Amino acid sequence: MADEGGETAVLRRIRPGTKTEDFRNWEDQPFEEMDSTLAVQQHIQQCIARDISNVDGILTAPDGQDEGVWKYEHLRQFCLELNGIAVKLQGECNPDTCTQMTATEQWIFLCAAHKTPKECPAIDYTRHTLDGAACLLNSNKYFPSRVSIKESSVAKLGSVCRRIYRIFSHAYFHHRALFDQHENETHLCKRFTTFVTKYKLMAKDNLIVPILEETPAPDESEA
Repeated sequence: MADEGGETAVLRRIRPGTKTEDFRNWEDQPFEEMDSTLAVQQHIQQCIARDISNVDGILTAPDGQDEGVWKYEHLRQFCLELNGIAVKLQGECNPDTCTQMTATEQWIFLCAAHKTPKECPAIDYTRHTLDGAACLLNSNKYFPSRVSIKESSVAKLGSVCRRIYRIFSHAYFHHRALFDQHENETHLCKRFTTFVTKYKLMAKDNLIVPILEETPAPDESEA
């Protein structure tokens, strides 16, 4: 299809019946040419599709990009991708064996989805946490725009990061084979850990999964 200038326009569509290996089989689009309120999300997903292992490249913002929007869109993307590991956990993380949301013996997490935070089976905690994150990140009250975000709303991202990180930590310490397989395929925990470290969204003491070279394995932590 040709545009008004006579050049051939690239149609970025996944048609019905497209094979998995042919998904996103089109040329990358420069960020400055993405004329949409969803441009940042599109750019992030394009970088992931180009090379999912290039963590630094995925997390490098385009010149002039608003930092609040950049952090917000990345957190939305992390929640989307975390659903993948949540689905895998359902096969082996059941309420009878994982009765609490734990990481190491020193870490037991209370679920904030209830009127009064309380203990939940790990798989329920995972579902509740991702549901709660989705509700907040799609809230018209706090995030009415995808191109401009108030500082008071950006400040809420840290608490979301802390809660969803617990899904990684539980999987790492209690379902290691599943975690390793998923991480080898997606590099998701490494990207998330790099992200929250880069933007200081979590304290280093809370990053208990030794996914980065400089992150030591935890010996002792507060509950």
